[in-house]
This record gives sequence, structure tokens and C-alpha cells, in this order.
Amino acid sequence: MILHCNFEELRALASAGEVLVAEAHARTGGVAAPPEGVVMVEHLIPRLTGDMSIETLEDQRRVQGAVTVLVDDLRRRMDHQIIETTPGNEEALNFYFDYAHSRSVLHRLDRMGAEMAAIVELIAGGNPAGVTFPD
Repeated sequence: MILHCNFEELRALASAGEVLVAEAHARTGGVAAPPEGVVMVEHLIPRLTGDMSIETLEDQRRVQGAVTVLVDDLRRRMDHQIIETTPGNEEALNFYFDYAHSRSVLHRLDRMGAEMAAIVELIAGGNPAGVTFPD
């Protein structure tokens, strides 16, 4: 299956991912392993070049998990900026649009995952092993 993403969505996810990963590595000092969410985001960033081919339910869940981490982080940053300044602050508005674009992608991933899980249940009794979804 193909997850269609427009330029603004890809830019929002990529920039949020780069900031999240950079901050996580700065906090850990390269000594401790990054949290699972940061690892998922690190694996997602190279895929943010255009529409994504998602061939298995497991892959859909990994992408969905990474995008969820980014959406949660963008919402936190947006809320913080609004509280620290004003809702009309330029940076708060930038966070709002990045959050909104990322949230749109997450919504499509949620729908895709539900559809894929239903197909897996129908054809494989709920066992996703070996079930692929060609483009």
C-alpha cells in the first residue's frame, strides 16, 4: 500500500524528526541508547522523501509509532510556545502547522492500519506473518 504525503507533510515530519533526534543525542551524550521512540524516528527520517510504500502490517505499525512520537512532540512544543508567548506568535503558528500536517499523516496511517489489520484477519486469521500488501 502507498501512503501518500504532500511536500508540507514531509517537511513537517522531517524537520520535527531531525530536531527530536538531535535533542535526544545531546541529552544522552552518545553514551546511553536513545529511547525506543527516537530510534523509530531515526528509521523513519530516510523514508521521508515522498510517498511511502508500506508492504506489511508490521511496517505500518513502525511508521505509525514514529509519526505518533513526532505528533506528540510537536503538540508539546506548540503548547509550550503558546503558553510562553501568545497563540499568534510566529513560532507558535509554525508549530501549529507542522503539528496539523503531521496529524493528517497520522490519521491516514490509522485508517491504513485498520484496513490492513482487517485484511490480515480475513485472509490469515489475524496472523500477519507472510501477509504483504503490494503497491
